[in-house]
Amino acid sequence: MTETALVEQLRDKIISDPDVILEDRDLMRALIAANESAMGSNIVDLRGAAMARLEARLDRLEDTHRSVIAAAYENLAGTNQIHRAVLKMLDPHEFESFLKNLSTEVAEILRVDAVRLVLESHQNEDDPALRVLGEVLCVAEPGFITEYMRGGRGGQPRGVVLRQTVPGSEAIYGEAADWVRSEALMQLDLGPGRLPGMLVMGAEDPHQFKPSQGTDLLAFFAGVFERTMRRWLE
Repeated sequence: MTETALVEQLRDKIISDPDVILEDRDLMRALIAANESAMGSNIVDLRGAAMARLEARLDRLEDTHRSVIAAAYENLAGTNQIHRAVLKMLDPHEFESFLKNLSTEVAEILRVDAVRLVLESHQNEDDPALRVLGEVLCVAEPGFITEYMRGGRGGQPRGVVLRQTVPGSEAIYGEAADWVRSEALMQLDLGPGRLPGMLVMGAEDPHQFKPSQGTDLLAFFAGVFERTMRRWLE
């Protein structure tokens, strides 16, 4: 096929289906550049400038669109993760199994490295009845939870606190305090006449829990957890 025949064939194809060119960004950019070159440097191409601005705007919109889609998928994945953890948390029928399940299968679903349940009590934590419950349960003096959640700051702490660990975390994590770097703290309302509790999730990654993150899903998980705890305390 001669060059002339090829050009004619290409011309007929473009005329019959112009979207072939219009939808090809690289080809349109090359055509615009060729048009600007043909006009010379002394001519201001307002149409070309407008197209350049529209193209930049389209790029920004596409970036925003991708960010929104990614955030939606991430939120959906987080919701599914919490739902699976809640269902697994409701499986045990004995309190000892409930705590063990919390630190193993539930922790694995939530992808955290340590889980602790802190209960304020006047009872000695060295009591044999508490020791059999393992390292998941921590017993603290009344007032400990509020002070720990404050982290040295004043005011009333929020129901869910996300942060890097603070000095004194060994009271909760024990030896694990050497490598736990960030934590999620959830205050628990265990019912009228009872001292508060706190559910703690710790992670080795110092950036897994940050104050800038949303807390709605963890607040939901804490709400289910505290209602489950009230059943065990009846």
